[in-house]
Amino acid sequence: MLLIGVAGTELTAQEREWLQHDAVAGVVLFKRNFASRQQIAALSAAIREAAPRPQLICVDQEGGRVQRFREGFTDLPPLQQLGLGYAQDPQAALAAAEQHAWLMASEVRASGVDLSFAPVVDLGHGNRAIGDRAFSEDPQVVAAFTAAYVRGMHSAGMAATLKHFPGHGSVLEDTHVDTAIDPRGLDELQARDLVPFVAGIAAGADAVMMAHVIYPQVAPEPAGYSRRWVQDILRGQLGFRGVVFSDDIGMAASFSAGGVKARVDAHLDAGCDVVLVCHPELVDDALQAMQHRTSNTAALLGLIGRGALGWDGLLADARHGDTRTRFLESSGRTV
Repeated sequence: MLLIGVAGTELTAQEREWLQHDAVAGVVLFKRNFASRQQIAALSAAIREAAPRPQLICVDQEGGRVQRFREGFTDLPPLQQLGLGYAQDPQAALAAAEQHAWLMASEVRASGVDLSFAPVVDLGHGNRAIGDRAFSEDPQVVAAFTAAYVRGMHSAGMAATLKHFPGHGSVLEDTHVDTAIDPRGLDELQARDLVPFVAGIAAGADAVMMAHVIYPQVAPEPAGYSRRWVQDILRGQLGFRGVVFSDDIGMAASFSAGGVKARVDAHLDAGCDVVLVCHPELVDDALQAMQHRTSNTAALLGLIGRGALGWDGLLADARHGDTRTRFLESSGRTV
């Protein structure tokens, strides 16, 4: 199955045609697709109307520099800011993480969008792509935050996605633009980077997104192309039974497999359920790659959001106002 990107704030005729394809399970939205709360709700409705089957509509709404929807949404701090408070008051910091998750998820759901790919559970070791998106460099601290964040998302009716398995935070390179190689062995990765994923799975996380990082002591290919990582370790050793997403096949670190068809095939053959094709110029080739594959988009029905109030309902909900005020005051942001 594929999640695809679209170009702008309204669907084009070509994009409506893409949504008819059996392999298209949904759409990933970006800053380029956002103009206002009302517009993003209308775009979400148009996507659902254009498709003959339920669609999973997704976004990266982590807070900090990775927050695609801005105007009219709570200005969420990066996860690192929550992590910094843990040493002073662990309980308060974890409560703030749960509030962060609930606010994020409730506002995204009110806009007709099902899923934000969150939380980031990579360790904070200065990776160029991760940076302040990580809670902490301490695996046990990140594990505690992961469980809290999953709880907060679930309480808002949103499925939680752990990323980027098995850990993107301990290499320097940004896989959007570079190949990234982590030389450590499986024992060290299990003792450190996998700890938050184990905690997230135990907390009931619904999905996992793979990293494009190569761990040559474990497998020769990037993790999302590796049956060892997806099937043997994630599903076998860790017992994960949810949905496995690839990362975007438009990122430079994914190019090692070859062209678009080779990237789609490599992810699906490794055991990923869904391949992200976020660049519209790659969608036609990705659909061609799916011609002889069977897609079961029903497998994603459990990720479609539950209980959205719409913005009028959310703004009338005292929990939203109270949580937003309490959270923003505690994090030093403007109410």
